Amino acid sequence: MNAAETRQLAADVLAGIAPEADLSSVADQEDLREALDLDSMDFLNFIIGLSRGSGVPIPESDYPKLFTLHGLVGYLSR
Repeated sequence: MNAAETRQLAADVLAGIAPEADLSSVADQEDLREALDLDSMDFLNFIIGLSRGSGVPIPESDYPKLFTLHGLVGYLSR
């Protein structure tokens, strides 16, 4: 996946979890959980959706790498 595809996947997954959240308003280095007011279950569902949508397994030990949009794009675009 390239960066644009990764961002679109993140927006699509997020729309199913927190439809009121606007990913475009989040800075690349901002913590997604705080910026989008995601609780732990929302974030877990977000990670699961990203993994399913990208086909990339995401172990729990890597979750902190996905706290920011920059980290998420880097992780799934490799």
